[in-house]
Parts: sequence; C-alpha cells; structure tokens
Amino acid sequence: MIRKAFVMHVNSGCEAEYEKRHNPIWEDLAAVLKEHGSHNYSIFLDPTNNTLFGYVEIEDEARWSAVAQTDACKRWWAYMGDVMPANPDNSPVTHEVREVFHLD
Repeated sequence: MIRKAFVMHVNSGCEAEYEKRHNPIWEDLAAVLKEHGSHNYSIFLDPTNNTLFGYVEIEDEARWSAVAQTDACKRWWAYMGDVMPANPDNSPVTHEVREVFHLD
C-alpha cells in the first residue's frame, strides 16, 4: 500500500459547509475512490489557519491519478469549488507532503 498525504485549504467562513458536504460524500464518488484502490482516506482541518490535511492509502499511483478523469470526481470538484481554492480545471489546489516518519 502506498501512503499519500497532501495539504489543501478551505476558504475562510466555509469550514462548516466544507465539513457538511463531506458528511457523507456522494455514494458514486465513494465507489469511484474504492474502485480505484483508495483506502483509509481521511481529511483533517486545522481551524487555526483553514489548512486541510488529507491522508489516503492507495494501491497504485496510476489508478489514483485516474480518479481525476471520472465524471463523479469532476462533478465533485465543481461542487466544492466555491468553498476552497481551485485550479482552472476545478481541481482543488493541492500540495503533496513527504513522509518523514512511519510506525506500524
């Protein structure tokens, strides 16, 4: 399993709406994530600076990348675009972070 972590941000004043939209996520999006080998996916919010920290375990980088090409993902990005910084394709502005420690 490949562990991935990344940082995003939620717009100020949109924290509650961001959380509401994720509880739960759409069933078709959850299915796409699972079908593409995603496991143990969590997103955490640091309310002091609106930073979102995402963690997911994936089976394969290519399958993870392919999620972005699905209709469910594209619709989700459009849906979330008003509550967080987004790229021109509506994907969230995301920065991967490097693992420096792990303990099983």
